[in-house]
Amino acid sequence: MKTILAIEDEYAIREAIKSVLSYEGFDVISARNGLEGVELAKKYLPDLILCDIMMPGLDGYEVIAELQKFQATATIPFVFLTARVDKTDLRRGMELGADDYLMKPFRADELLAAVRTRLEKKETLIQNGERKLKTLRGNIIHALPHELRTPLTSILGFSNLLVENSEMLEPSQIKEMSKSIRNAARNLERLIQNFLTYAQIELTLEDEAKLTYLRNQYIENPVLTITEPCQQKAVEFGRGDDLTLDIEHVPIWIASSDLKKVIWELMDNAFKFSTAGTPIVVTAKLETGNEKPAPTEPKYVIEITNRGRGMTPDQIANIGAYMQFERAFYEQKGQGMGLIIAKRLIELHEGTLRIFSVPESETTVQIKLNPKLKDKSTC
Repeated sequence: MKTILAIEDEYAIREAIKSVLSYEGFDVISARNGLEGVELAKKYLPDLILCDIMMPGLDGYEVIAELQKFQATATIPFVFLTARVDKTDLRRGMELGADDYLMKPFRADELLAAVRTRLEKKETLIQNGERKLKTLRGNIIHALPHELRTPLTSILGFSNLLVENSEMLEPSQIKEMSKSIRNAARNLERLIQNFLTYAQIELTLEDEAKLTYLRNQYIENPVLTITEPCQQKAVEFGRGDDLTLDIEHVPIWIASSDLKKVIWELMDNAFKFSTAGTPIVVTAKLETGNEKPAPTEPKYVIEITNRGRGMTPDQIANIGAYMQFERAFYEQKGQGMGLIIAKRLIELHEGTLRIFSVPESETTVQIKLNPKLKDKSTC
């Protein structure tokens, strides 16, 4: 039996809602005001909340804002009951996370239709989330053993040599083996972190509250966010002279930590799969979208170009089909997971990532993000 919480200060409307829904087999909890409604929502975690907007004390907007603060109540379907039809009020409610509006006065069939529609949508989201989680588990189970094998082999191999032959080894040899163990451990740590990041991305895509929050994050000045991981990777690979940066200051819609992770992974591949002494060029600029013949929306375009192995069309297609972990691809290139994570993080923020490559010649990774030319609420 589904539980419905009705928050309504008018006794007659509250009782009418309770009567109609109870008759149809729903378990109905009622609250006389916003404060009582918040308390009951936290206590019973209903399947759906019906809430009046204009109430003494906490109004409907304050109720939903309060419930959004708690993970357990943030994703409960929320329907406003209102006699007002002002577009500003409707937008405000939707921005706060409301799923629907029901205009007063409403008929019994309208109430039931709104309730059933929202409950069906919630059930669909739950089923989709379960399917996504099942697929995610399968992907990780398929890919993880192979990915773990390489660094673990190095750690076990060198540590066994140290244990069994320590008295015969020169100090310089011990030092080199220790460095190899440390590097393998760092690679293993990064690998595990990448799998956790990948899992978090996929689950976030099924969580509307988290997704909305993330997509409202922006960077006022992305120059440092982009240049910092580029320069760090150049130092790590000893290739500072190979790096060229041309970054334009434009506010963009993406979380700073996510963009930094994307650039870090892409630069790691750019240096790893190109030869020292060859250039790596990173540019970022605003494309206004006014170019002929077909004007488009403005985009902030980041491009990372290196002259190295390149990728075949099939390998690029495998990155596009991000759910397919092909063992051969990992063995040949060793870069699949970083590119997959970069692509999914960009898509998480409603951007695109494309790869243009000529095998054994040149590769360009192109990212397009939305510039913050105005607040999303006014778009």
